[in-house]
Amino acid sequence: MCGFAGELAPRRAADVDAVERMAATMSARGPDGSGRWSRDGVALAHRRLTIIDLSHRADQPMTDSALGLTIAFNGCIYNYRELRRELEHDGYRFFSTSDTEVILKAYAKWGRDCVRHFAGMFAFALYEHASRRLLLVRDRLGIKPLYLAQTADSLRFGSTLPGLLAGGGIDTELDPVALHHYLSWHSVVPAPRTILKGVQKLAPATSMLVEPDGRQSVETYWRADFTRQPRYSGWSASDWADAVLEALRTAVQRRMVADVPVGVLLSGGLDSSLIVALLEGSGQERLATFSIGFDDVGEREGNEFRYSDVIAQEFDTDHHKIPVATARMLPALDGAIAAMSEPMVSHDAVAFYLLSQHVAQSYKVVQSGQGADEVFAGYSWYPPLQGAPGTGADAYQAAFFDRPDSEMAETLTDDYLLADDPSRAFLDRQFGAAGADDPVDRALRLDTEVMLVDDPVKRVDNMTMAWGLEARTPFLDHDLVELAAACPPELKLASGGKGVLKDAARRVLPAIVIDRPKGYFPVPALSTLEGDTLQLVRETMCSQTARSRGLFRPDHVDRLLRDPNRHQTTLEGSKLWQLALLELWLERHGI
Repeated sequence: MCGFAGELAPRRAADVDAVERMAATMSARGPDGSGRWSRDGVALAHRRLTIIDLSHRADQPMTDSALGLTIAFNGCIYNYRELRRELEHDGYRFFSTSDTEVILKAYAKWGRDCVRHFAGMFAFALYEHASRRLLLVRDRLGIKPLYLAQTADSLRFGSTLPGLLAGGGIDTELDPVALHHYLSWHSVVPAPRTILKGVQKLAPATSMLVEPDGRQSVETYWRADFTRQPRYSGWSASDWADAVLEALRTAVQRRMVADVPVGVLLSGGLDSSLIVALLEGSGQERLATFSIGFDDVGEREGNEFRYSDVIAQEFDTDHHKIPVATARMLPALDGAIAAMSEPMVSHDAVAFYLLSQHVAQSYKVVQSGQGADEVFAGYSWYPPLQGAPGTGADAYQAAFFDRPDSEMAETLTDDYLLADDPSRAFLDRQFGAAGADDPVDRALRLDTEVMLVDDPVKRVDNMTMAWGLEARTPFLDHDLVELAAACPPELKLASGGKGVLKDAARRVLPAIVIDRPKGYFPVPALSTLEGDTLQLVRETMCSQTARSRGLFRPDHVDRLLRDPNRHQTTLEGSKLWQLALLELWLERHGI
């Protein structure tokens, strides 16, 4: 896990200084080393977190002179050892034991299709010396980020949006369509857009080949099939549970590949508990587990230690409980916002930020349970879609959207209002696409490909990498996702959601963890606006900076401030916090 930046300038020398400024902002992502490489119109810079092949032979950017290739890479190829053996059999010779070098050799053998051979999380820029072509790639589920900025005479790219800003020359005007998405989907802005007009992001499962003259060809190389497949016909519920458990077992074992120890973030919920159980069952002894908890606020409980304790004792883990006092929350908010490549409203961003700070003191790699709810239908908005009329888009909007388009006119100033409803149009395109025949399947596909990528996955990447901690997410193993996509939706909706996963879990977990009420990362000090948090929000929204920026109607802001906890989104998030977080993010990043 690392961070990289680069520029391709077809008609001039690359701006190496700008690329180095971009990479310098990513020092937290890669605290163990740095490097740069430039040639004619291309420059690459890299910050390294040493996890596989700890020697300098694996430093980046990495060049294979014999093949005429240079790469900057962020992520991990979990099956790199198997691929290396195959490539060695074909005559390729290696100078390191890194997964980075395996990508170079794989590209030499398979070209652009090399990504289809990778099991992992990855984003990389690979340059061909002879042809002067550049390949940019992002993994299937978008676990690793890749941002793009097209300037007048170059293409810049990097692991973070603030990194691109540091290079200079970026249009920082807000994109009204992206703002509409942000206010509709609790801060999610689907690729290729970001909240800024001048920055885009490469979509998941996408490769972009850039020719020497700047022409670009974009290819989607993977998409899960959410229809019922003949090979699974006749499977019973038990068959599905068995298959899910075995696929998850493979996924967690894949994610132990490292030359440093690997721990687990243990919330005490079903998903992270399953990771622990399967690792212990595969022979991992005294696995390091980490749980975070916060002060209770009134009737709101701030931790789930009683559940994580059960798992730690059941599987004899080396367990670390991390209590965080309320007084630490607000000061940590600024650091969390600084670490956000894009504004994210979820309160648990601060929780992950503080958890990662602690874990990174002793570990570089952890496994985490993100993605299970989107992959196995664990959220409240899926049951209303069962049997919904039409495509199911109306039911999804009613259950998931933060606010209707009609409310935008009272929220946004005239400069940012749109004549149409781009968020509903996006939903209709997604639900109308082939490859999912049932409303629940359509919702799960949208959430897996879009909402998951630009909410919990991005949040975990940004908050863990703020401290040089690599988070690996076995529930986003592409083989497991493909299996879950093929599973009948009624099996996933059973037992109050994630039914097939719960059935699988009964083979390895105590019932108290499986049958407990669904929990969320509790952050009581931020989930209700009061005290110092409310004061910060008030000062932010009433500041001259916010008023001059002119995003939100002053009368609407005043109405929200008069009763800050009354006005909630469909999923019970604070509408006021949503506005304030965007203002705080813009201010923190100098926009």
